[in-house]
Amino acid sequence: MENQEFILISQEGSVGILQINRPKVLNALNLKIINNLVTEMEKMDQDETIRVIVLTGNQRSFAAGADIEEMRNEKTVSMLLKDQFSVWDRISLINKPIIAAVSGFALGGGCELMMNCDMVIASETALIGQPEVKLGIMPGAGGTQRLVKNVGLMKAMEMLLTGDPITAREAKAYGLVNKVVPVECYFAEAMKLAKKIGSMPPVAVQLIKKSAKKAVDQPLESGLQYERNAFYLLFSTEDSKEGMGAFAEKRHPHFTGR
Repeated sequence: MENQEFILISQEGSVGILQINRPKVLNALNLKIINNLVTEMEKMDQDETIRVIVLTGNQRSFAAGADIEEMRNEKTVSMLLKDQFSVWDRISLINKPIIAAVSGFALGGGCELMMNCDMVIASETALIGQPEVKLGIMPGAGGTQRLVKNVGLMKAMEMLLTGDPITAREAKAYGLVNKVVPVECYFAEAMKLAKKIGSMPPVAVQLIKKSAKKAVDQPLESGLQYERNAFYLLFSTEDSKEGMGAFAEKRHPHFTGR
């Protein structure tokens, strides 16, 4: 795969890997990086050889926020016309699971990017937060909305209004990350999870992801109807026959994505 500026792109088995690579500014996110990241996610979503996407930075920083130099001279009208957050909405349309491997700073836009992922493996060094208030601004890529849904209103209010980050252990206690591991193995742990999910039937994985997301944003009745329709749909796949057949025959299944 061809690397983009500030993004390293690779593949290991059925796992597509996107690494933010702007270490001199702690992987600060500018418009070009976000556009390229989302475009590469969409390419991986269409690639049948990829079943899971892992998004990461480096040990020192996942992403330390937005590029302030890019925004500091903007005005209300220019920001409105630029509509810079519309590209973020495309992340929610990615069908395949996205796992964030987070170490060091995940602040501002970095925290928002992390919360756009489906699962998070964090190193013990991770610091997670929305410090925008300290700059006289606020989150704009979903930080206020997703933080409340992830950690609850009271804790989200504290984080948003003080701008103070929380540790990886605190984030796990609040349900913001799945697992906390030593810094030297956070990426390996994310890959282990990705490969395990990648061994599952991909159509079922994608429909389960979509169904689970409905539980967050829709009434229970709508979510239940979506789940049932997805359940019925899976009976037309070859993988459903393979999975149930393997169970009955006491053997390991081989899922093809068909």
